[in-house]
Amino acid sequence: MQLTGSRTGPDKKRSKSRPEGLAERIYLQLKDDIFNFHLLPGDRFSENDIAERMETSRTPVRQALFWLEREGYVEVFFRSGWQVRPFDFDYFEQLYDLRIVLELEAVKRLCALKPEAQPVQLAGLKDFWIDTPRLDDGQTVSRFDEAFHMTLVEAAGNGEMARIHRDLTEKIRIIRRLDFTKTSRVDATYHEHASILLAIMQQQTGEAQRQLHDHIAVSKAEVRKITLHMLHQARNDEGNPS
Repeated sequence: MQLTGSRTGPDKKRSKSRPEGLAERIYLQLKDDIFNFHLLPGDRFSENDIAERMETSRTPVRQALFWLEREGYVEVFFRSGWQVRPFDFDYFEQLYDLRIVLELEAVKRLCALKPEAQPVQLAGLKDFWIDTPRLDDGQTVSRFDEAFHMTLVEAAGNGEMARIHRDLTEKIRIIRRLDFTKTSRVDATYHEHASILLAIMQQQTGEAQRQLHDHIAVSKAEVRKITLHMLHQARNDEGNPS
């Protein structure tokens, strides 16, 4: 599934009392369905299908779908409805490469700060990833994993870097979360995050960058393997309901 475009969906400041509020709710529900593989890459559907399921008219459904199309999650076939975009692994790998560049630069900037000048966000990350008992739920950990990496970039102090990184995080979320379907990967994430944090706080630039690079590279490789398996399993589950 190739995610394109810079739009991040409906205007988050829009009042819920306006007509667009219904379209926004449909947009969020459909995106959640895609992220949770209730709608699988390659699946086709019509505006009527969605309207009937959500008990609404086609107008807000069409608006929601155009938002999703602009973000690259779905594509329209004017004679045969809509389709969830198939995965484009080459595109995702390019996004991961960009992510590595941004995060390595952020780590470099953080390591250059003296201990007394280190941002308070690092202490918050240390509290969760080192000092607090571990969580077991993979999907919950996946959200905190996103927050860990976004916080590192935000703490580096360049707002534009942080904005680009947030957009990037949104684009890879659909496959990145699959890295947390295995207990071993959850355990590894805790260990690697703690090690990266300690290297940053001790101003070990080379070591922090090396560990961060390896951490993301392993995650990228695992995600590709897990995604293929999960998509196959999801289709089997849909065809053989319990």
